[in-house]
Amino acid sequence: MNWFGHLHTINKHHRLVRKYCFKIGLYRQGLFHDMSKYSPTEFLAGSKYYLGYKSPNFAERNDIGYSTAWMHHKGRNKHHFEYWTDYISEGGGKMAGVRMPDRYVAEMICDRMAASRTYNKDKYTTAAPFEYFENSKDRQLMHPDTERLVYGLLLMVKEQGEDATLSYIKKSLLKKQ
Repeated sequence: MNWFGHLHTINKHHRLVRKYCFKIGLYRQGLFHDMSKYSPTEFLAGSKYYLGYKSPNFAERNDIGYSTAWMHHKGRNKHHFEYWTDYISEGGGKMAGVRMPDRYVAEMICDRMAASRTYNKDKYTTAAPFEYFENSKDRQLMHPDTERLVYGLLLMVKEQGEDATLSYIKKSLLKKQ
């Protein structure tokens, strides 16, 4: 169990997300981002499977076949596209992604940048959040409109940087809210 390492990692991640969210005017989301990580379900698993260079959810999945922490986390945090899934009436009631509200997509971008910075440490580049998204195979349930928006914003982070992307999110994406 690495309680202190895990606590340090989630605190660092939370500080970065808060900083990014504050820049785009999402103060409440910045303050309350990922608070479920401090719950016993997530914190104890995160401490047990702590890696330091990537999410402990990967190690928990490798050990027991799934992640109890992730199952808990995704159902309580609206900035994860997995939260936005439901059975749809078209298509015989199969599970599908629901379009995410822009404010949660914006928080997702802040989250991806912060996670990439936290886990990549001094090897972080603005390409890292985009590359993580590109390499992930778990997007089958992401709504196509949400996927296009996330892809475009992460590409913007890669090509124009964090500040330009956050400025765009604040002035264009969130302006209508």
